[in-house]
Amino acid sequence: MLDLRHLHLVAAIAETGTVTAAASRLHLTQSALSHQLRDAEARLGAKLFDRSGRRMRLTAAGERLLSTARLVLESLERAEREIQRATAGRRGPLRLTTQCHTVYHWLPARLKIFERDFPEVEVQVVAGATDHPIPWLVEGKIDLAIVSRMERDARLASRPLWSDELVVVMHPKKALARRPFIEARDFADQHLIVYSMPLESNLVFREMLIPAGVMPRRVSHIQLTEALIEMVKADLGIAVLQRWSVAPQLERHELAALPLTRSGRLRRWSAVWRRRPAPPDYLTAFVDVLAKHPVPLGRTPAQRRRIPAAVVAPERM
Repeated sequence: MLDLRHLHLVAAIAETGTVTAAASRLHLTQSALSHQLRDAEARLGAKLFDRSGRRMRLTAAGERLLSTARLVLESLERAEREIQRATAGRRGPLRLTTQCHTVYHWLPARLKIFERDFPEVEVQVVAGATDHPIPWLVEGKIDLAIVSRMERDARLASRPLWSDELVVVMHPKKALARRPFIEARDFADQHLIVYSMPLESNLVFREMLIPAGVMPRRVSHIQLTEALIEMVKADLGIAVLQRWSVAPQLERHELAALPLTRSGRLRRWSAVWRRRPAPPDYLTAFVDVLAKHPVPLGRTPAQRRRIPAAVVAPERM
């Protein structure tokens, strides 16, 4: 018979003692509150308050209704808080970036897995933070970074994810393709196509070419993976890429891939996020998906089939 507004009204009048104070607490006019009080008494067929001067005193019926109102309102507030806590970690934006320019090769498959449990999370790839993700993360401009290198920072938490192999890719008929592996000096007479500039931020230059004092004959900067691969396929230059990112071209013998140095070059990737404020549940759940479905090294077809198989697996009941 009664609405929640009637329960709020009875509690407010009982606690403040006057219609004027109760109306102010409930953000109502005095006349509107008086009207609601008369409506509640009419529905119940009982008087809830006696007026004594300006004070409002509960009747026996009012006392009975007040005790019930408090139980109902407290239970409702508790349920709202619990539901809000439960849903707070299941919806919202997840702004991420990665130091890997070929993110769109591996990200969609993992997003499909993640969205089964978190359909209300909007994942946004912030491409502008690719070259320098940690400052963006610390400043709160992104929520999650996938990085292959980082310095220790007490403000950040991290989790290891996977390793991938960097290889030198080139046209298969190139004379350089007959080498067992590529050393720094082999770049000297080559046209090298790179993702990132300036050169000091590029891994190959920073860790290999600059220390060896080697500069390629020509350097071009192309951030679009497909365009870079097509240039290498056309024998217009060489590039250093993840083996898995060119696995289809290697299988079709459109490209050749050689290890970077005799021992090869593996990069170890980690997920990084801010410790404070505490991350929402969906952020850590997304990191779980990445850790459980690592990017394959791409050496064999079986390795590369792991992720597609995971994506099309039946959903859990």
